[in-house]
Order: sequence, then structure tokens, then C-alpha cells
Amino acid sequence: MFRLTPLNILLLSVFLGLTGCGGSDTSQPTSNSPTPVSTPSPDTGSSGNDNNNAGTGDNTNNGGDNNNNNNANDNTPDDNTSNTDPTFTTAVSTSRFLQQATFGTRPQDLDTLTGKSASSWFQAQLKVPPSLIMPVVSEFTPPPTAEDDFNALYIESTSVAFWRHAIAGEDQLRQRMAFALSELLVVSNAGGEELTDIPEAVASYQDILIQHAFGNYRELLEAVTYSPAMGFYLTYMGNLKGDEVSGRMPDENYARELLQLFTIGVVALNPDGTEQKDDNGATKELYTNQDITGLARVFTGLDLDYDTSDAQEINEFALPMAVYPENHSEKSKTFLGTTIAAGTGPKASVTQALDHIFAHPNVPPFVSKQLIQRLVTSNPSPAYVARVSGAFSSGQATLPDGSAVGDGRRGDLTATLAAILFDPEARATATERGGKIREPIVRFTQWARAFSVKNITPEYQEMLWDTRDASMLGQHPYRSPSVFNFFRPGYTAPGSLSAASGMVAPELQITNASTITGYANFMTYYITGLQQEVDVEDLQASYDEENIPLNAENAVESFLASYDAEQALAGNPDALIERLDLLLCAGQLSATSKQEIKQILQTVAQNDEAEPLRLVHLAVLLVMTSPDYLVQK
Repeated sequence: MFRLTPLNILLLSVFLGLTGCGGSDTSQPTSNSPTPVSTPSPDTGSSGNDNNNAGTGDNTNNGGDNNNNNNANDNTPDDNTSNTDPTFTTAVSTSRFLQQATFGTRPQDLDTLTGKSASSWFQAQLKVPPSLIMPVVSEFTPPPTAEDDFNALYIESTSVAFWRHAIAGEDQLRQRMAFALSELLVVSNAGGEELTDIPEAVASYQDILIQHAFGNYRELLEAVTYSPAMGFYLTYMGNLKGDEVSGRMPDENYARELLQLFTIGVVALNPDGTEQKDDNGATKELYTNQDITGLARVFTGLDLDYDTSDAQEINEFALPMAVYPENHSEKSKTFLGTTIAAGTGPKASVTQALDHIFAHPNVPPFVSKQLIQRLVTSNPSPAYVARVSGAFSSGQATLPDGSAVGDGRRGDLTATLAAILFDPEARATATERGGKIREPIVRFTQWARAFSVKNITPEYQEMLWDTRDASMLGQHPYRSPSVFNFFRPGYTAPGSLSAASGMVAPELQITNASTITGYANFMTYYITGLQQEVDVEDLQASYDEENIPLNAENAVESFLASYDAEQALAGNPDALIERLDLLLCAGQLSATSKQEIKQILQTVAQNDEAEPLRLVHLAVLLVMTSPDYLVQK
């Protein structure tokens, strides 16, 4: 763990004194708005669906994804942009799109994509093979012959895999969408129980989200329902039917969260995501606890598939749960205005229940709005939500170049994602109500990608094994404190101007005096290369003591950033700041912030005769802790 040094304190004091916000600066670059994505009218809840053959969470490379072609891995469109697809017209517009669609813009992306077709890039990304988590877990799984089959790296291997794929994976669009889905369909290994001690559990769950990221939301719901990670997390694994003699009732946890958090919410919504009101102006609640009690009977009789696990020598948490009819409630199951007949078996009950819930008119706006919040803006307009909701409902969207995506089935996530990213509201210059706070996780990955960091080996970075602490990022992938994620989609910051304006700011729920300084110091550690100043001998002794099979000599080169291009500009602060503005902020640094950063760089250079690399370190940190950067627009 790094210590607060004089350099850290200097940078932190500079950060706290930087006040430019850029909200009203008219000198910021703008990007052209593309032709709107063509989407059908929003769903009214009257259309049917055909999902009786939905999958049950098969963890194969092709599972759940109707748009994936594993034989293709070309990530660079080869056609020129046309007048109908101006998304990549300029380097600024290209960088802005990539900051919404990926884990960060790389310099080579700007070189190869600017002037090309974003529609072609999107289509090419659909064909890139998925980078899965389980192979990385297997890489660090102790062999069966090991005397001690436990080591900390094996336990943290899911985190290692996430950082690898988020930063270096070629399937960036898929990985970014999977991460967005993970904050809607939450499973967490923060509890220190089976989901912590058995990394295969969360690894298999992460792979479900990765595999279904371009698939269908209905099929994803079924895969999630049969996932042991979700079954354990929401306590319906091993859920037994009720017993009138003992008074035992089926566990209601998953039934409640499936409705409240994963599909429809708690009040009736219009197709544009706004709340429906009755004649008295009150919201319309969708269900009562009686509905939850009826739905809970559906999720009885599911448990780990021990037979298949033993036969195939696969960890049972890596397999979909099996059904045990003797433990399933045979009673009728009434909820949300439907009844599943008494005597219906467990598989049929799950299918019928998910079909009925999925057909609810709330699902398209409820899911669409939250995905918009995770990728583009915290406060999308009702019209924006309605357009994306329409794409979700119809399963189709048209890209700016006229090509179509989606298979035409309700819940197609490829169509939904295209509608989110290419919507006029996403591509136009953000208004004062537009944009979102950048999540700390995404800030770190963006740094690593923006500066082409070499040797993405999180296994050598123990700091990255758990970044939840407020002294670090205050957030860690798949490790939220509860099923409600790190922050709620409707969170408003008390006493803030945004709250007074009726705006939500979800990410501000994890933003406070501790996390602000923690983030600044965490980034100082990596930006300035302190990770390379490791004592190899001491680290190797620690590895050996903890049974971690790594060569500590490799840690010296782990996450190595050279900043060659930036150092060449160190003598020209204006050019250096412009480059950082493009890579990190997509051109949204205000003139005020640029001037303040320039003055600081010039003062440090004059007083300390700082080397170019130190000036670059300082410039990067100043940009990444500026309000203009922290608010993605």
C-alpha cells in the first residue's frame, strides 16, 4: 500500500484548489449530431412474446447471444464515414462516443476510427469473440495435487479477470454493456461467504452477463434465475416449498427483487419512463406483498446440480442450478394478475412466471432508462427513454448508416444498446442537465487505456484486488454492499443544486470527502508509477508465504505507463493540455480549467525545474481530478 508523500499532498492540495467547472464556457468544442436512430413507437404492453424455449444459463461461448460471430474479430471498420454517419467525423466526437461505449479511449482508436463509420465499428464489435472470466479463474486455480489448495490470488481471480478484459479486451462494447448490466442485475462477492470463497460462482455469473450482453433480456433473466451465484445471493438456492404444519414459507427474497430491481420497479410507468398518476395525482403501485408471496412459490426446488458436477468434475457453482421437483411448491401461484395452475412443475413455473413478468409494459422503460444512466446520462429526457424503450420492445434499431441491428424480438439488447448510443440526445452536445458522474472504476480503466499502459497484469497489483475502500476508488466490480448496487438510480444528493433542479446523480451516493481524496491519491499512485517501485525481495517473500505462484520480478513492469507522446509536449503546456483534453475529456475541459492547469504547470516548472515526466504526471492528475473530467458529458 502506498503512503501519503509530499508529492501526494502537493497534488491533493492542487486538486482541492482547482475550481473551474466549465458549465457555462462557450469555448468548448462541439460535435455534430448524427441522423437519429430509427426506432418504433414505445411499447404499450399489448404485444405478445415467444420465450417458451428460453435458455437456462448455459455457460458456453455462444450462449444467449444472437448477434455474435466467434469467427470474426475485426475491430476496425474498413469503410469511410458517410454524411449519414457523422459520429466519428472529428477526433473529439470519436473520443466522446468511445467514452460512452467502451472503458476508455485509446490514442490508436482516434487514429484509426476518426473519419470512419461508427455504424461499422458497432457492427464489428458485435462479432468480436467474448473475453470470459472463467478461463482466468482456471489459470489461478490451485492444482488438485496441491497440499494447500487456498491462496489469495485464486480468491481474487475474478477481479484480475475483470481488470484485464476491461482494459485490454478487444470486445470493449460487450464488456462495457456487461458491466452496465451488472449494476442492474446485481450479484456481489463482498459478503465473505461462498461467493467470496468460491470464485467460480461469480465468474460464471459474470460470464452470463458477458455472453448475453448482445442477446435478449428475457433469456438473460432466465440464465440469471438459474445462476447459483444469484440463487445464493438472494437466498432462494435450496428454497423449499411451504409447510403448513411447521409454518414454513418459501423464501421471498428473489421474487421481491426480481420485480422491484430487475424488471418492473414498484410503480406503473409510462413508455417514456415517467410515473403514471391516478385521478388524485398519486402514483399507481404495481403489486402487494400477496403478489410476492405467490411469486415466491415459483422459485422453490432450485439447488446446486451436484450430479452433473460430480460426473463432469466441474465446480457446482459454475453450472446452472438443477430442479428438484420434490421440493417445489405444487400450489397455485398467483401474482401480477395471473395464476400458474396448481401442480405445475418447477421448470414450467419459472418459464411461465418470467414470460408474464417480461410482458409487463414497465419492463422496456424500466430497463432502458437504467442502461442509459449507466452509459450516457443520469437524467435522460422522457423522449430519449421512449425511443430506447421502443427499440427494446420491437427488438430492432437502425444505425446511422441505415443498417439494422436486432432480431426483432422484444428485449433485444443489441437494438437497445444501439438506440442508447446513437440517439440524438447521446450524440448532441450535452446540456446543463446532461451527462453523468464518471464511475471511479471507469476513471481508472480510462487512464490505463488513454496512456497505452503496458503489462496489464492485475495479479501483481494487490491494490486492484479490492478497491472498495474510501481511501482507494470507493467502488469495486461485482462487490457492491447490497443488491441495490453502490448507488441507486434515483439518488439525489442532499442540499445540492442538482437535487434542487429535480435531477438525480446516482454516482454522487459514493462521492464524499473521503472518496474524493482517496481517488486523488489512488490515481497519484498509478499515474506517477509508484507501482514500479516495489521491493521485489519482500514481495516474493509475501507471495511464498501466502502460497501465491507468481514471480515478483514481473511486478516491476506491471501497469507501466511511459507517456512518451505526452513527454514530447511537456515544454508546450497548451499542446499537452489539449492532448489530455481530447483523450480524457473528449474536448470538454473549459477554458477556465485549461488556464488554471497551465498556470500550475508553469509555476511548478519555474520553481522546481521539473523534469518533463513529472510535469506530465502532474498534468494528468490535474485533468483527472478536475470537475470537467469527473462529469462525463
